[in-house]
Amino acid sequence: MDADMTTLGLIGSGHIGSALARLAVAAGFDVVVSNSRGPQTLGELVAELGPSARAATAEEAAAAGDIVVVTVPLRNYRQVPVEPLAGKVVIDTNNYYPDRDGRFPELDAGTTTSGELLQRHLPTSRIIKAFNNIYFPHLAALARSEGSSERTALPIAGDNSDAKTVATELLDAFGYDVVDVGALNESWRFQVGTPAYGDPYAVALPFSDHDAAPASAEKVRAALAAAQR
Repeated sequence: MDADMTTLGLIGSGHIGSALARLAVAAGFDVVVSNSRGPQTLGELVAELGPSARAATAEEAAAAGDIVVVTVPLRNYRQVPVEPLAGKVVIDTNNYYPDRDGRFPELDAGTTTSGELLQRHLPTSRIIKAFNNIYFPHLAALARSEGSSERTALPIAGDNSDAKTVATELLDAFGYDVVDVGALNESWRFQVGTPAYGDPYAVALPFSDHDAAPASAEKVRAALAAAQR
């Protein structure tokens, strides 16, 4: 990881956002967290994270982050600030749940992906799809130091090779290996309902909070290969 890239901005601080904030602080990053309700609602999380974390608005988190994570309900993706994210690597954790998000005909038809929707909204940012296929307690539980025999792999997808390098280094710092799935339009391979969504990291199905299982790159690749549209 580039020594200058020391601040992670989070637009959204729910289950996944909070888990990533904890991993970032443990890895030595400064963290700026935000949510839709305002920084005053994030005092408990910031107190837990410690002196390297602060709460801010979404615009402030976007501006402060060397790398920024967008982890909001998909229905709200158009509310993500555009200008502060220009030129930045943006990690997209969003998933499409019609019962929550309403219907997106393009996603229903399989003609685009949620990551591509965010890329259209942020045309000057470099979107990387990551962290969306693992249950948040498993994300917290499976991080391992480099060289561990129980190192887990997570898939990423994106259209910019430099951004993929940044994302790979970020995941490595957080305790994960990476499987590069290809372009952003290939991220459907680890969306909701595919074999790579949740299942590789579970001891038994349906997965629950307390049964995290390390998943090697080979295991994740096999799950990705089994995906069908």
